[in-house]
Amino acid sequence: MRTLFAAAALALGTALTVPVAAADPAVEPAGAQAFANGPAKAWLVADLDTGRVLAAKDPNGSYAPASTIKPLLAMVVLDNLRPDNFARANDSHTKVECSCVGLKPGQAYTTQQLLEGLLMVSGNDAANMLADMLGGQRAAVAKMNRKAAGLGARNTRAGSPSGLDGPGWESLTTPHDLAVIYRAALTYPLIAQIFRQTTAQFPGRTLTSQNELLTRYPGDLAGKTGYTDLARKTYVGAAQRGSHRLIVVQMYGTGDLYGQATQLLDWGFSQYG
Repeated sequence: MRTLFAAAALALGTALTVPVAAADPAVEPAGAQAFANGPAKAWLVADLDTGRVLAAKDPNGSYAPASTIKPLLAMVVLDNLRPDNFARANDSHTKVECSCVGLKPGQAYTTQQLLEGLLMVSGNDAANMLADMLGGQRAAVAKMNRKAAGLGARNTRAGSPSGLDGPGWESLTTPHDLAVIYRAALTYPLIAQIFRQTTAQFPGRTLTSQNELLTRYPGDLAGKTGYTDLARKTYVGAAQRGSHRLIVVQMYGTGDLYGQATQLLDWGFSQYG
């Protein structure tokens, strides 16, 4: 699939169109293929504030997102619950393929604590419990899909609250749609705050963000990793340099996504002069 460099729109509620014939070769940097043909099969880098796509490879290709779908659940949670709402964990919440935050049956947790476990350490048990607080797994998934459609992420289908997949309940999305979802998620102050936290206190443990770029890349604002056998490695991140903010999406990766993300962000910021 050809790598595209174009000033395409990525507005909330507006589908991405990349004018292949009109792609401007003048914005293609020397040596671009060194990162364009890197470890992610599909990727996108865009201006976080305007939605302008700076570069993309297969932005409308359909892939499994793994845990990068979790901010969609987080938005639905905050649309329906207060951060100080609480519930008690039960055995069903902990019977899930991990990564897990380590919920203890009988222990009470607030919505904010569960969101920190969801976004910082990708807790699938936290996703299960939050889904139950929304009325159950099916109800939560239905709300996630309505939310995605309302944002303009029309090629997104959540199959589970956590991004775990299996026959008949696979999640699917595109680099374009993930960028739309994360642009919306970062307008929620609590989600943006959690993404910037390197650590947080959780009952019985201290959480440490799994997003390595938070401490490795200056100006990092957010990042979420994911992995399943179907999705392979996935990553969505955002960073700021001066007055400019960028978002990068990588899907179906098989190598060093952090390295490629760093190259894409560096190149993206260089386009502003």
